[in-house]
Amino acid sequence: QVQLVESGGGLVQTGGSLRLSCAASGRTFSSYSMGWFRQAPGQEREFVATISRSGDSTHYADFVKGRFTISRDNAKNTAYLQMNSLKPEDTAVYYCKVLGYSYWGQGTQVTVSS
Repeated sequence: QVQLVESGGGLVQTGGSLRLSCAASGRTFSSYSMGWFRQAPGQEREFVATISRSGDSTHYADFVKGRFTISRDNAKNTAYLQMNSLKPEDTAVYYCKVLGYSYWGQGTQVTVSS
């Protein structure tokens, strides 16, 4: 069992930045690939970014390439999502997930004002 707790969301103006964190419980964090997903009101949850167990491989949705960066610190059992050049359409609840398992965090709200 892995428990995930996201933090770092908030209200930011267009063009601003936020860094989301996903703290994981347990001693096996480095065994899991991790992902960030988001869900806007009335929309399906969608993929944002993934990172491999060691952090040497990342993948991004086209709509965040060049603006968002996923990273991880296995010593701290934490994954991150650095979000720059935020747009109003990035407004959503952001979730982290252990890939290949049904372990989700509770989500953190990101709101980008125009």
